[in-house]
Amino acid sequence: MKSRFLVFAVLGILYTLQSQAQQTKPLSIPEAVYLVLENSDGSKISNAKIATSEYEVQTAKALQYPDVTVGGQYRQLTNVDFSSDLLTDETSGSTTIPDINQFMVGNLDITMPLFSGFKIKNTIEASKNLHTATTYQAKNTNEKLALQTINLYISLYKAEQSVLLFEENLVSAKQRVTDFTNMEKNGILARNDLLKAQLQVSQVEISLADAKKTKNILNYRLVTLLKLPEGTILETISDNFGISPTTVETDSIYRNDLEALKYQELATENQIKIAEGNYYPTIGIVGGYMAVDIPNAFTLTNAMNIGVGISYNISDIFKNKSEVAVAKSKADELKYTIDKATDDIKVEIENANQEYQLAFKKLELYAKSEEQAIENYRIVKDKFDNGLADTNDTLEADLGQLQAKINMAFAKANISQKYYELLTAQGQLTTLINN
Repeated sequence: MKSRFLVFAVLGILYTLQSQAQQTKPLSIPEAVYLVLENSDGSKISNAKIATSEYEVQTAKALQYPDVTVGGQYRQLTNVDFSSDLLTDETSGSTTIPDINQFMVGNLDITMPLFSGFKIKNTIEASKNLHTATTYQAKNTNEKLALQTINLYISLYKAEQSVLLFEENLVSAKQRVTDFTNMEKNGILARNDLLKAQLQVSQVEISLADAKKTKNILNYRLVTLLKLPEGTILETISDNFGISPTTVETDSIYRNDLEALKYQELATENQIKIAEGNYYPTIGIVGGYMAVDIPNAFTLTNAMNIGVGISYNISDIFKNKSEVAVAKSKADELKYTIDKATDDIKVEIENANQEYQLAFKKLELYAKSEEQAIENYRIVKDKFDNGLADTNDTLEADLGQLQAKINMAFAKANISQKYYELLTAQGQLTTLINN
């Protein structure tokens, strides 16, 4: 008796754990997009790149600050030959040689750049432009992540609808087999017709199993992408599917990837100026402090110094031409890339708009097809009940009705999907959803 109680207790615990592991979560498209932008690895990588570019701007700004170095040495000496006029006695002419076996030196050097051919200024500007470009690239990545999530979400919805419609059709198909079995027993229906009805049940069961498999895979992919607890079962919310504006303004283009290219172009212009800066000398203020102590000889302290330093690499006049040419060539390359990207985006928007308009047309046609298929099945079923239609006609009409319902469910989802794809082509997807 106790063992049976333990078995039931263990089964109860396992059932509770399984129920907790497979928690059902209703999820809307805006919620899914929010989760992917907050939790996904792709979004975190983009944020890390932005942070890295911010540090690079700070590093570039640090070039305009002075360099301060502090150093010191202590050395042991052997066999020193030392001579100095300071050690000669002027009255006697004798020289005292001190015992020198060590010395210590300490120094503090400060270098402040004044002019470097505008290289520091343009390096800072280049880093700022690249930081802005990285920010726009991150936004473009978020647009792609949002669309990827929406496509997965809509695919999951389609799989859910397929499961529901196949289950509904399976119930009627099994009822048909029951009716046909009774008719076959009473000699009203041929054995072959019963087998056809049973075959259709098997085919629907296969389609249902395949739809459930697809649903489970899509659910797992979406849960993984959104970083939700493993085992979460998502339920899509489709109230707004098919409800979208029939026309969308396609003249406005604000693509983050195009903006990123524009700021990269500005950075290449800064790189040209940096390369040209090698033609100029480098000027800076230099100063420092030095202390020297040689025991038994002399001690030097408070040796403050300040001055101006200038350097000019004459060979850069000849060597730097190729670097300038490379920088200008990269700028030209990026300019052509922007022109091509602009044309490609226009084509992408037009294609997305055509697909969107076609989705509305398909919905209208599928709605008519569904009405026709339902009415056709009703007529064929009445004829079959009155002996005016055969089994093949009935099963075919039922299959046509099922396919029409699936097409109609998918058509509503396709309108929303094509709408989001059009918004992505215009660069407005995340902005619209966030609002």
